[in-house]
Amino acid sequence: MITALFVALWAGICAIDDIGTQMIRRPLLIATVVGLIMGDLQTALLIGATLEVMWMGVGNVGAYSAPDMISGTAIGTALGIAAGGTEAAIALAVPTSLLAQQLLILYRSGIVALNPIAERWAEEGNFDKIFRIQYIPMAIAFLIRAVPTFLAVYFGADLIAQIVAQLPGKMITGLNVAGKIIPAIGIGLLMLMMLKKAELWLFLVAGFTLAVYLKLSVLPITLIALPLALIYDLAIHKNTQAVASNQNTNDEDYDL
Repeated sequence: MITALFVALWAGICAIDDIGTQMIRRPLLIATVVGLIMGDLQTALLIGATLEVMWMGVGNVGAYSAPDMISGTAIGTALGIAAGGTEAAIALAVPTSLLAQQLLILYRSGIVALNPIAERWAEEGNFDKIFRIQYIPMAIAFLIRAVPTFLAVYFGADLIAQIVAQLPGKMITGLNVAGKIIPAIGIGLLMLMMLKKAELWLFLVAGFTLAVYLKLSVLPITLIALPLALIYDLAIHKNTQAVASNQNTNDEDYDL
């Protein structure tokens, strides 16, 4: 009971960090503290390192909600230590993170209702109320990580399987559709922010060609892109220096 409570509390703290500074929400740090709570640091470090490598590239892009590594790591590490192995932790962490992802989608869709309230208070100049309203999403974020973590650690892995089995099929279908649409929107927003120059689209076309037609994975594409990005950056920097130098020369001629 006490162990499950402390693990849930730690998951809730990491949830608040996830919408703040994002310094302690990584699987390696989450698993380390869970290991200290459960008294098996060595197994926790192995589990945390494995999950860190597995989820190293996972992140929220635009409006996309990635699988919840906080709940997945906390629950997977705790139950993995109880089961005595890294394999059990991974087997539990992945479905748990996907289930918690659906909660994050509902949470982030629901707190949008707070925006009109905050806008009205901003127009009235009630900035103290705007500051206090931020505690509502923080509290919800804490609960949607802490409560499932407590239930899963306290009742065991069977509870997760039962919850998934009891969910209506239409709800699962709807959440899966939303989970596919939202990533596309997030990628589109990211491209609008990053590809503001026409020449940058050539890099997108090159990456698409390497991935689709040459069947290259992320690592070789990255290694190919690094020197090209360096050359592009040096060329842009050199061009900027040349423009600045010409501007200074023209200013000196004008002064004379």
